[in-house]
Amino acid sequence: MATVLLFHHALGQTPGFLAFADELRVAGHTVYTPDLFDGKTFATIEEGLAHVEQTGGFEELIRRGTATADGLPSDIVYAGFSLGVVSAQKLAQTRPGARGAILCSSCVPASAFGAWPTGVPVEIHINEHDTWAEEDLPAARDLARDVPRAELFLYPGSGHYFADPSFHDYDESSAKLLMKRTLQFLRRVGTS
Repeated sequence: MATVLLFHHALGQTPGFLAFADELRVAGHTVYTPDLFDGKTFATIEEGLAHVEQTGGFEELIRRGTATADGLPSDIVYAGFSLGVVSAQKLAQTRPGARGAILCSSCVPASAFGAWPTGVPVEIHINEHDTWAEEDLPAARDLARDVPRAELFLYPGSGHYFADPSFHDYDESSAKLLMKRTLQFLRRVGTS
C-alpha cells in the first residue's frame, strides 16, 4: 500500500474531494489531506482563486502546501487536483524519496522546480477540452515526452473538476477511469 499526500483544488475540501480521498483509504492506502483553506470552501473556481490572493497569493499557498510534508515519511506519493497540483509537483520534484506523483487537471512546467527526479513516476490526468487547463497541457505533454516514467491521460470532456461529484463539472465515467488508474498507479509504486 502507498502513503499519499493529496492536495485539494481551488474550491477547498469539498465533499467530492474528501470522497476521492476516502475511496483511496478504503483500498488500503494511507491518505493525508491537508486543508490549506482553513475549512473554507467555495462554489466557484473564481471565488477560490480570489481567496488565494487574499491570503498571500500562490507563493504563500505553495509554502503552506509544502510545509504539510514536514514530519511525514519521505517515500510517499504526492497528488493534487488543479491548484493542489502545484504543491504536489513541487514536493515530488524537490523532496528526496518521492514514490511518485499524480497530477489532476493541471501541470506546471517541470523547470519551475528544476529537473524531474530520475526514476520518479508521474501520471497527469486532464480533460482534453478543459479551458482552465489550456496553458497546462503543453507542460503536461513535455513532461510525458521527456520523463521516462511519465504518462499523460487525456479525458474526453471540458470540465475542470471532472472527478468531483460535488461540482457541476463532474463526469462519472471519467471519474471512475481516473480512480481506476490512480489505484493501479498506487499499487505499482506502493511502499509496503
